[in-house]
Amino acid sequence: MRARRRRDSGADYLSDALALLSGWTRDGVQLRRDLACDDSQHAALTERIKVAADTLHIRPTIRRVDGHTQISLGPQDGSTITDGEVTLAARIEDFYRTVVGRP
Repeated sequence: MRARRRRDSGADYLSDALALLSGWTRDGVQLRRDLACDDSQHAALTERIKVAADTLHIRPTIRRVDGHTQISLGPQDGSTITDGEVTLAARIEDFYRTVVGRP
């Protein structure tokens, strides 16, 4: 699931991509998602995310808080969100559906 960047139009491709990623929010230059899962699901999800993130050269922040997995994607230096981070967010959605067994 990837939004196409439209160079000839003034449309914000990031907004288009986020519209396709339900549950993700944009907080400044960070994409954030809070996922309900148990400890074993968290471990499986985290492992999948780390493999994909390494491939894309992205360092997500993943935390376990009160039965939820909190994920933040975005540059630490305050620059803009990249295509790779949006791609990783889409992959995380697929991983989550696989791990928790939701269609």
